[in-house]
Amino acid sequence: MEPRILTKGKVRINMKQGKITLPACAKINLGLDVLRRRSNGYHDLVMVMQQVSLRDYVTVAVSEGKGEIRAASDDPRIPAGSGNIAYKAAAAFLEANNISGADVDIFIEKRIPSAAGLAGGSADAAAVLKALGALFGITPEGMGETALKVGADVPFCLLGGTALAEGVGEILTPLPDMPACGIVIAKPPFGVSTKDAYEGCDALLLAEAAGERKIARPDTQGLKEALAAGDLRKLCASMGNVLAEVTEELHPEIPAMKAELLELGAAGAMMSGSGPSSFGIFENENEADAAVSALKSRRPDWFFAAARPCGSESAEAE
Repeated sequence: MEPRILTKGKVRINMKQGKITLPACAKINLGLDVLRRRSNGYHDLVMVMQQVSLRDYVTVAVSEGKGEIRAASDDPRIPAGSGNIAYKAAAAFLEANNISGADVDIFIEKRIPSAAGLAGGSADAAAVLKALGALFGITPEGMGETALKVGADVPFCLLGGTALAEGVGEILTPLPDMPACGIVIAKPPFGVSTKDAYEGCDALLLAEAAGERKIARPDTQGLKEALAAGDLRKLCASMGNVLAEVTEELHPEIPAMKAELLELGAAGAMMSGSGPSSFGIFENENEADAAVSALKSRRPDWFFAAARPCGSESAEAE
């Protein structure tokens, strides 16, 4: 397709290509700590986030038109139109860059389970931002504010790799790549309300402030040291997720799955995000593949996938 010129306010932008397909990689939380609830209802967080090779594929096509955005997926459970976070990402991009006269078509090939604590929707939104940036010649480095408006996990999904995330998730510090290993992701056939998980966490924070209980928190410093040293065992020993205490009490299937992952040889196992997905970290990919095969035979109604950690430069490979 020949390059075209579209309008960005009073500036003319070269639309380099008509269509691009990008991977949208899932994330897991190696550490998730909740410090406090803000007056606006959001929470101050400290997280160590890791991108993994489980991925959707997002195709974005741009053409001259009336500024219409269309979103579709091969998964009928994914909403089309403005209810899709990928749609919202496209709308935010066009608005932030004052671009008119461009139609955007989005198609999502879903492989990441939805409502799983794996940031599948946020990953799709980040892929849309990257794709539109490539099509319009705008670098991802200038998209942080736009990404945050779309969703709290979108800035990390835009960055990729391994990172310390603070604030509501928007303050990102890249960390050394996670050591090579195999990762097994397990999602039960039910979802978890993120809102309910954080409300339950608020009750834990109040109880801790009153001296009634102590919250089990991740060792964030230990995680950073383990990543710097490439020490997989120390990394697993330092993991933690404050929200797990809430979600696992409501869903005992989650701690049971963590126990199964450890039984199958995982060096560490934890719930990701607000759940309900859990993951196990294995010494190598072969061990992870074997664990997935064993688990599928035991729990055929669950989603299982073997993955590996992605560095920020390797997420688009494969």
